[in-house]
Amino acid sequence: MSWLVTGAGGMLGRDVVARLAAEGVPAVAVTRADLDITDPDAVRSCLAAHRPAVVVNCAAWTDVDGAEEREDAALAVNGTGARNVAEACKESGAVLLHISTDYVFAGDATLPYAEDAPTAPRSAYGRTKLAGERAVLELLPETGHVVRTAWLYGAGGPNFVRTMIRLEAARDTLDVVDDQLGQPTWSADLAGLLVRLGQAAVAGTVPAGVHHGTSRGETTWYGFTREIFRLLGADPDRVRPTDSGAFARPAPRPSYSVLGHEGWRGTGIEPVRDWREAIAEAFPALVEAERGTGATGR
Repeated sequence: MSWLVTGAGGMLGRDVVARLAAEGVPAVAVTRADLDITDPDAVRSCLAAHRPAVVVNCAAWTDVDGAEEREDAALAVNGTGARNVAEACKESGAVLLHISTDYVFAGDATLPYAEDAPTAPRSAYGRTKLAGERAVLELLPETGHVVRTAWLYGAGGPNFVRTMIRLEAARDTLDVVDDQLGQPTWSADLAGLLVRLGQAAVAGTVPAGVHHGTSRGETTWYGFTREIFRLLGADPDRVRPTDSGAFARPAPRPSYSVLGHEGWRGTGIEPVRDWREAIAEAFPALVEAERGTGATGR
């Protein structure tokens, strides 16, 4: 059973490819340079050539603020691109695992969002990702799996954790927002979940639809940064709480990004572990990626 991973040059895509390799699963990794998912003919030809049993679509426009200014360009990737991949999967019979986001919700809840909670995106990025979700679920009612994630970090790309590691060494204090609640999620943990989901989907033991791929537990960006400082051996009190008004952004950020995991019940698949346990294991590689190479981008 072979797999195809789009967006394989990104943070999550790299971890999915690595996890598949570790488990001995044959996989083809295609980066943006290899495959432009906005080109339907190219997508169709790629799947026809490789004939994967499972496609993991990690290709996406992830610049949240950029999407606010260039929604059509973001929609071409996140909406139309996702539709192109779903249509090719429908023709070839492949299972599709499509990555989405908490931004499809309004972000003003007080309890974790269930998989079937009403969507109401407040940003261009959220609207484009919701368009992709709808395309996948419409075209692949039996074999399409939408996996929403949030607050993703990893060693293979720029992210909040790597930024905080860098800033800890450069500043005496840091002001970090304490009015946004979410679930920090290690990309390697999500990759493991995706592999288990794809295997179960092929075996027919998990129904198609929407799944939530975030860590258990919850914290604020301020609380997350204090934990990062603690793991660095730095004084967490150097991190000072502030509110979102201190950091004006083109796109509104959700104040509540906590996703529920009830949908995994009865599937035989365990949700991702607690965020504290994950960051402790991930941390050495994150420090090495940021300080060992000096890299801050992909």
